[in-house]
Amino acid sequence: MNQEDMKRAVAQAAIPYVPSDSIIGVGTGSTANYFIDALAGLKHKIRGAVASSEASAKRLRGHGIEVLSLNDADDLQVYIDGADEITRHLHMIKGGGGALTREKIVAAASRKFICLCDASKLVDVLGKFPLPIEVIPMARSYVARQLVALGGQPKLRTGFTTDNGNVILDVHGLEIMNPPELEATLNHIAGVVSNGLFARRGADVLLLGTVDGVKTMTL
Repeated sequence: MNQEDMKRAVAQAAIPYVPSDSIIGVGTGSTANYFIDALAGLKHKIRGAVASSEASAKRLRGHGIEVLSLNDADDLQVYIDGADEITRHLHMIKGGGGALTREKIVAAASRKFICLCDASKLVDVLGKFPLPIEVIPMARSYVARQLVALGGQPKLRTGFTTDNGNVILDVHGLEIMNPPELEATLNHIAGVVSNGLFARRGADVLLLGTVDGVKTMTL
């Protein structure tokens, strides 16, 4: 089973977590895309979805699934999304696709977060994958200096603007031993919209694709 097969397998394994007659949150990225494709078979059993990016919204609509704004969704029973890295404590780095702020909002608004990953994403310590930080454009240089002071090596994601009209700094060289603490520290830097650490609100369930099949991990 290769990486793409693992992604398809975890996407299919997430389908039983989708309640009937519900509005669900849907994430962004390659694994989330496989889930959206699998969700098409349930489109008549759900009321709709809240998407964390314009790209996911377009894919959902392409399958005939109604897309609602979060402001119009009274209750999200579940949020289903992937991650760029995840630990056994279900702390994550997300935002490789640049949708981290909307992903964090939809995750926070959902009762349960189901994370879908292939085995390569499971790590002991977060930080090998560069940590994305969404930044107000005028604050880019200031925020970058603060990140250097924290031991990181920020690099502007060139040619990319988020759905919110902001820029992304990808921070290299971090070994994140206390994800909740660093997440809070980064949130207090003026000009930071959001950061890609999902630790204060981590996943509730991890569906991990392995060569031996899908494994379910919880705290």
